[in-house]
Amino acid sequence: MRLFIAIELEPNIKNALLEIQGNMKKAGVTGNYTAIDNTHVTLAFIGDYPDSDYVLQAMENVSFKPFNISLKGFGNFGDLWWAGLDNSEELRTLVRALRHYLSDAEIPYDRKKFSPHITLIRKAVCRKGMLGMSIPHKSMTVNKITLYRSDRGKHGMIYTELGSV
Repeated sequence: MRLFIAIELEPNIKNALLEIQGNMKKAGVTGNYTAIDNTHVTLAFIGDYPDSDYVLQAMENVSFKPFNISLKGFGNFGDLWWAGLDNSEELRTLVRALRHYLSDAEIPYDRKKFSPHITLIRKAVCRKGMLGMSIPHKSMTVNKITLYRSDRGKHGMIYTELGSV
């Protein structure tokens, strides 16, 4: 089963992202828009791994105090466009601890450098460009991290929550 650990977004952030996607569509940006219910902040992508309970056990070692994250800026990885996040020390500390416990448990994960972002659109084609677009200042409190299973459905990806800590 394909797994990843992420921060679930609060409604105020999702509403802001939906507005941003609407503005992108009005600006003529085409591509595969991320369904708002699928938006999240990936902390660790595990990929195919057979034992979600073992991953949840490793996650239980991670302790953190609630902290805030805020939307900040746009960016892209090629034709994938994203909304950025403030890269707070609390967020970096959480990711380091989580990845440490995954490594200790010998659970493989994508070891790319953590770049906090929320995917808005894949395979984006910008006819008029993204100039003049802005990200509203929205914040939320992170109280938990969640393990998800990812399955390809008829109309895109389906994310199923398997547990949180």
